[in-house]
Amino acid sequence: MPNMIDLTINGRSVTCVEGMTILSAARMAGIKIPTLCYLAGVNEIGMCRMCVVEVEGRQELVAACNTPAEDGMVIQSMSERVVEARKMALSLLLSKHGLDSTDYCFSCAKNGACELQALCREYEVTQSPFAQKAPRKPVRDSNPFLRFDPNLCIKCQRCVSTCNKQARNHTLTTGKKGVITTIMAPFGPNWNATDCESCGNCAQACPTGAITEKRRKNYREWEVTHTVTTCPHCAVGCQLDMMTKDGRIVDVEAANGPSNRGMLCVKGRSASFDFVTSPERLTTPLVRSQQTGELEPADWDVALDLVARRFGQLKEQHGGDSLAAFACSRSTNEDVYLLQKMARTAFGTNNVDNCARV
Repeated sequence: MPNMIDLTINGRSVTCVEGMTILSAARMAGIKIPTLCYLAGVNEIGMCRMCVVEVEGRQELVAACNTPAEDGMVIQSMSERVVEARKMALSLLLSKHGLDSTDYCFSCAKNGACELQALCREYEVTQSPFAQKAPRKPVRDSNPFLRFDPNLCIKCQRCVSTCNKQARNHTLTTGKKGVITTIMAPFGPNWNATDCESCGNCAQACPTGAITEKRRKNYREWEVTHTVTTCPHCAVGCQLDMMTKDGRIVDVEAANGPSNRGMLCVKGRSASFDFVTSPERLTTPLVRSQQTGELEPADWDVALDLVARRFGQLKEQHGGDSLAAFACSRSTNEDVYLLQKMARTAFGTNNVDNCARV
């Protein structure tokens, strides 16, 4: 059994496993501590300072995301000193965040889904006394799917950690210009000469509008309905958060499914839904007319009866091994299992294959 420790957060007794961070212990107890740069198990560098808390007996505020909880700790997560420190952190982040234009937030593709915007609203930080007038940096958007606006980057490094630790592409890196950290996002003219797979996991990890999927400009967060479903591209079974606007799919994000854990490949993120509204998509079965020889639309009962009748005739005339079952690589494992079961029991054949080689 793991060792358990007791601590006090905002006057509440909390018991957690030894080795947990203050942030994890607080979240387990339902106590909210804000974060920006933190991604559990991915990015725990404590850079943004939004998660700072006051620990009795310590002079300095500590970052809850990477400070281990200790037995007997007494913690305040919303003291006046903590709140003022978070407001200062937000003011410093806003100082270089491109807010010199009053409509910048409104025109940003992440408006309504920006974590920085949400925290500024919560802590009533609407402008920065440290705002700097600086030349705007060029946007890198040669990648067909992704766009990087360095003017909106808060250097949280969530994108870099996601690319390196989760996607394991090692495409995004950090750089230095003097004492200033920069994000090296390879979405410029030579993007296709890099190892970038355009998976977009960096865009989903980004808490602001710095890295975005280009199609995000077609909707705002409050306009869409979210539905969790399964990616149809292959049989891995990655979970998607499908976003629809006016009855049309406009985007997907990775859901935290058991097989993908909040990640997607470029096909799942950018090629898993456009076919739904394609004018070339078949929406009904087609049966060849004996009179014209042309394929004509038919209802499902007619089509299935025809297939069952012809399969039965072939089996009766030539035996079960005259038939074969060939599964689509985009089918789920459960669907493929049912198909091979039908082939062996109903068709009477072991001729079974699956084109899972995409």
